[in-house]
Amino acid sequence: MEPGWIDISTPIRNGMPHWPGDPDVRVELIASIQSGGCNVTALSMCAHTGTHMDAPRHYFPDGATIDQMPPDAAIGPARVTAGLPVDCRPGERILVKGAILTLPAAHQLARCGVRLVGVDSLSVGPGGDEGDAIHRVLLAAGVWLLEGLDLGAVEPGDYDLVALPLRIAGADGAPARAFLTPRR
Repeated sequence: MEPGWIDISTPIRNGMPHWPGDPDVRVELIASIQSGGCNVTALSMCAHTGTHMDAPRHYFPDGATIDQMPPDAAIGPARVTAGLPVDCRPGERILVKGAILTLPAAHQLARCGVRLVGVDSLSVGPGGDEGDAIHRVLLAAGVWLLEGLDLGAVEPGDYDLVALPLRIAGADGAPARAFLTPRR
């Protein structure tokens, strides 16, 4: 793979997969060059659709909001793993390819003091109580969550990550654009 940035964001589009019960994504051209001089697109979706970040407020009423996320949580060295990581280091950013977390894995990552965990699925855990518990364990430990990644073309290894959520005041999460580049 040549050095360069890999876009690991899921494109936002009508009909895309989303968490059951969340509103459908609507991307609609509401003005066009032909009718009004310029194109204008309206967007309606849940903040937890596609590639997005979860803030502690997602599960804790007094938790940090997405606009309070420190930039270094999602910018810096990251490791892509094939499946669940077996080891971790404090401050590490770990992107898990092809797996959702288990509760024991979440406890391990929280104990290690990782900075960010990302997954290429809609959520870091399964639905229901186990998924809620996984979120709570990680978010309570100060781990920021990056969900809905597209890691299909990414090999396991060491990268630099840039993931920037929208700065939505007081929100529990936000859509994000995420990129990787191989570390040299």
